[in-house]
Amino acid sequence: MVGLSDTTTESITKARKLGRRTQIGPRDPGVRIGRGQRAGKHTEQGHELDVPRGLAALSLDALSSVAYGPEAIMLVLVAAGASALRFTLPITLVITSMLVLLVISYSQVISAHPDGGGAYAVSKANLGRWPAMVAAASLVVDYVLTVAVSLAAGAASLGSVFPGLAHHLLLVASVGLVLLTAVNMFGISESAKLLMLPAAVFVLSMFAVIAIGLVEPHLKATIGHRVPLQATEALGIVLVLKAFAAGCSAVTGIEAIANGVPAFREPRARTAQRTEITLGVLLGIMLVGLALVIHLHHVQPRGGVTVLAQLTAGSLGTGWPFYVANIAVTIVLGLAANTSFGGLPVLMSLLARDHRLPHVFYLRAERPVYRTGIFVLGLMAFLLLVAVSATTNKLIPLYAIGVFIGFTLSQIGLVRHWREERPSRWKLRTVVNGAGAVMTGIAVIVLLGSKFLEGAWVVVIAVPVLVWLFHNTESYYDQVGGELKLGRTPPLPCKRESIVIVPTSTVNLLTEQAITAAMSLGDTVVALAVAADEEEKERIERNWGDWKCGPPIDVLVDPHRSLIRSVLRYIESIHEEDALITVLIPEIIPRKRRHEILHNQRGRLLGAVLKARTDVVVATLPFKLHD
Repeated sequence: MVGLSDTTTESITKARKLGRRTQIGPRDPGVRIGRGQRAGKHTEQGHELDVPRGLAALSLDALSSVAYGPEAIMLVLVAAGASALRFTLPITLVITSMLVLLVISYSQVISAHPDGGGAYAVSKANLGRWPAMVAAASLVVDYVLTVAVSLAAGAASLGSVFPGLAHHLLLVASVGLVLLTAVNMFGISESAKLLMLPAAVFVLSMFAVIAIGLVEPHLKATIGHRVPLQATEALGIVLVLKAFAAGCSAVTGIEAIANGVPAFREPRARTAQRTEITLGVLLGIMLVGLALVIHLHHVQPRGGVTVLAQLTAGSLGTGWPFYVANIAVTIVLGLAANTSFGGLPVLMSLLARDHRLPHVFYLRAERPVYRTGIFVLGLMAFLLLVAVSATTNKLIPLYAIGVFIGFTLSQIGLVRHWREERPSRWKLRTVVNGAGAVMTGIAVIVLLGSKFLEGAWVVVIAVPVLVWLFHNTESYYDQVGGELKLGRTPPLPCKRESIVIVPTSTVNLLTEQAITAAMSLGDTVVALAVAADEEEKERIERNWGDWKCGPPIDVLVDPHRSLIRSVLRYIESIHEEDALITVLIPEIIPRKRRHEILHNQRGRLLGAVLKARTDVVVATLPFKLHD
């Protein structure tokens, strides 16, 4: 190490050895400091999900869909009269068969892409750049809508229980959004701990409703008021397809586990697959079970209550179990938004890794969470809630389209993967994924056709806009990479004469530390001050001369005391091709964050202007104020 003292060389050697011992990889459980201490309690290992926590953190969106999936089918069929409701069970069975195909498919996706990304990862690997960006854009839209719909539905349900809140739905939904965002900033397993109890109560309640409803010959109680069911259109293939598409909302959220594989415990892929299969089994049992109860007891939509509330009252009565079950439904509907907080930040990090989003989305804090993605998701969901005043009915037409586009692309990608790789039983796998692609593709077409004028046109616009954003971001990073000549060997570095300029105004401790640092950095050190007139200039020069620190000071006269203009002119006057100029800006670090506004404004503005208009090196020297 040429030019360094023996002590300095020894220190650098020790630092390099320490760096090799404490390198942090993407799977390291944390940094150990001293005798076994971890750098913070929120380390990678502490944030890994097992199956129960994975269900609580990433599956509430799918599980809670039983609260509106069967009802959505019935509300479409009832247009053909009460007799058309007999098709609720067959349509539910078809949707459940699609659920089975999707669970199998996403279990395969988890195995093939353990870094997460779901439909985006499959499309990128098998279909190419543009389908991958379409899949990513569709998932982004769906995740944001999931948060907004879940919180709006939860707020509406809470408003039904407490009428005083009915006129403040936006406030209620916003408070829930802030709480979910804040909790997820500490890691998804922290949010999972809070969600496990309501998730368990919800699932047990639904199983109780199904079991009792299948055994009891008559409903225990009937709630809501009867509404006339008049046929307004004929029962045909179009109406059945509309009912099928509406009921497909019951399988939204099934993809979240595949998108969030990195959050699971080792072996990640195996744990995530077990969670996916468990979710499929629970959701399938609840969908078919509720449809059977509806069929056996000839349940019809009634005014003032949901179909699920009718089934709950019919099985459990109207006592305290009824209220426990309905409160659990309300809580789970609201907390279903947490699914997006587990999936979208991971997807955004993968897009950032592929240079299709700003690289800040790929950064993680000490706690292993993508906080930028979490914050942006919360912000977009809040803006959407404000736009529709937290009204669920305004969001429903937009819902599910994005996720089914992702479903379809994922299935097509797997079909191509099996045909190219041809592993064992590849023909069977191709048939399974091909059937899934056909079913989800039909759902996309019917959803777009039936809900376009109701609001689905927003998704049709949003997805291409996001694809354009991804494309432009990637193109920009490609241009930057070309200018940096990434992947090529650059010329050898060479030493240049170094000039360090230190802006200052008075002689004090901060000035002393800045000059000391400058003398260590450069061959030539110059202090630079700005005076309003000759008298002030002489005073500054006299004080500097009395200090006798060594480096000279140049005092520029400017009636307006423009530090920025004076520094720019000074740099232009001394600019040399073979010299490297560094401007060292002293910066005060106050004891309290709120005092930052009282310091450093000119220095930060000077640094920003120098970076924009010159090629000099801009450095800052922090000076910490102590108690």
